[in-house]
Amino acid sequence: MISVDAETTPPPEKRGTPLLQLRGIKKYFKITRGVLFQKHIGNVHAVDGIDLEIYPGETVGLVGETGCGKSTLARVVTRLLDATEGQVVFKDREITHVKGRELREVRRDMQMIFQDPFASLNPRMTVGNIIGEPFRLHRTVPKDRVKPEVQQLMELVGLNPEHYNRYPHAFSGGQRQRIGVARSLALRPKLIVCDEPVSALDVSIQAQILNLLGDLQGEFNLTYLFIAHDLSVVKHVSDRVCVMYLGKIVEMAPGDTLYENPKHPYTGALLSAVPIPDPNLAAQKKRIILEGDVPSPIDPPSGCRFHPRCPRSRQAAREEGLEGVHPRCREEEPLFSPYHEGQLAACFFPLPDRAILDVSGTAES
Repeated sequence: MISVDAETTPPPEKRGTPLLQLRGIKKYFKITRGVLFQKHIGNVHAVDGIDLEIYPGETVGLVGETGCGKSTLARVVTRLLDATEGQVVFKDREITHVKGRELREVRRDMQMIFQDPFASLNPRMTVGNIIGEPFRLHRTVPKDRVKPEVQQLMELVGLNPEHYNRYPHAFSGGQRQRIGVARSLALRPKLIVCDEPVSALDVSIQAQILNLLGDLQGEFNLTYLFIAHDLSVVKHVSDRVCVMYLGKIVEMAPGDTLYENPKHPYTGALLSAVPIPDPNLAAQKKRIILEGDVPSPIDPPSGCRFHPRCPRSRQAAREEGLEGVHPRCREEEPLFSPYHEGQLAACFFPLPDRAILDVSGTAES
């Protein structure tokens, strides 16, 4: 488990209106057949109805298995992809379909840190040109001031300003990610979307990058949408955590609440697989084993999308003398229901409190 300074995650300032609002966001990718006369035969439901609000100064974690739509959602938020349906509202302004100069103005306040610190950097450009490119595109800094500004950013993220003329291949993975962080900070944005920024790095380097992001958030009052696979990483950096499955958010809650009392069975299964360093507590931890494979996003299941793999649905069906999954899960789509403070889950048969592990050391059924 990664050790991250607790002070790097400031409490959110949930006053006024949200900085970012997602309303019914859907993103479908068309499937076609044929070469000359392409026929539309279906859609990949990458993101299928997301409602989310992010407040200034807050870090919202987004977790889920590969293929659930996390990175697609990140690209819709930053307008690298156009939404099929829904609205993206940023700073009280709808930006779902803005283009050209208006989109360039929006991107001054919204930046992205990519997953692969090497693929996201142009190998033919020096580090100075990479970090300074936003200044040139948006013309926010005079030409004679670009180099000093870039060197100041390099020093801020822990890079040697004397390496201004080096190329990306001369840096380690952690240093390349710092270059990406410096580039995202160049225009002093309000929101930074972090698309798995540490998944390609060694564990010790991950902690350094996470602490850096936390320090920068406190200094510049940044807001993060933090996407990751590692639940231990998300726990340390996020004020709220959203769990995504097959294109939909199935549960959202403050970090501590989600980890102590998950309500959606998919969330419980994810948390039950996280290793615990204390052998006494690990022995009492209850594993939730999921059967079957993730359904295809081309033809997602009806009702609750998790029902083909849900042990709680099968248990509820058995208790009523039925076979297979409960018919309600198969036929109806669950809506969000409130549980603990700030916790919402879309499930007909939620997990009981302390279902995974009682932190006091006593496991419950």
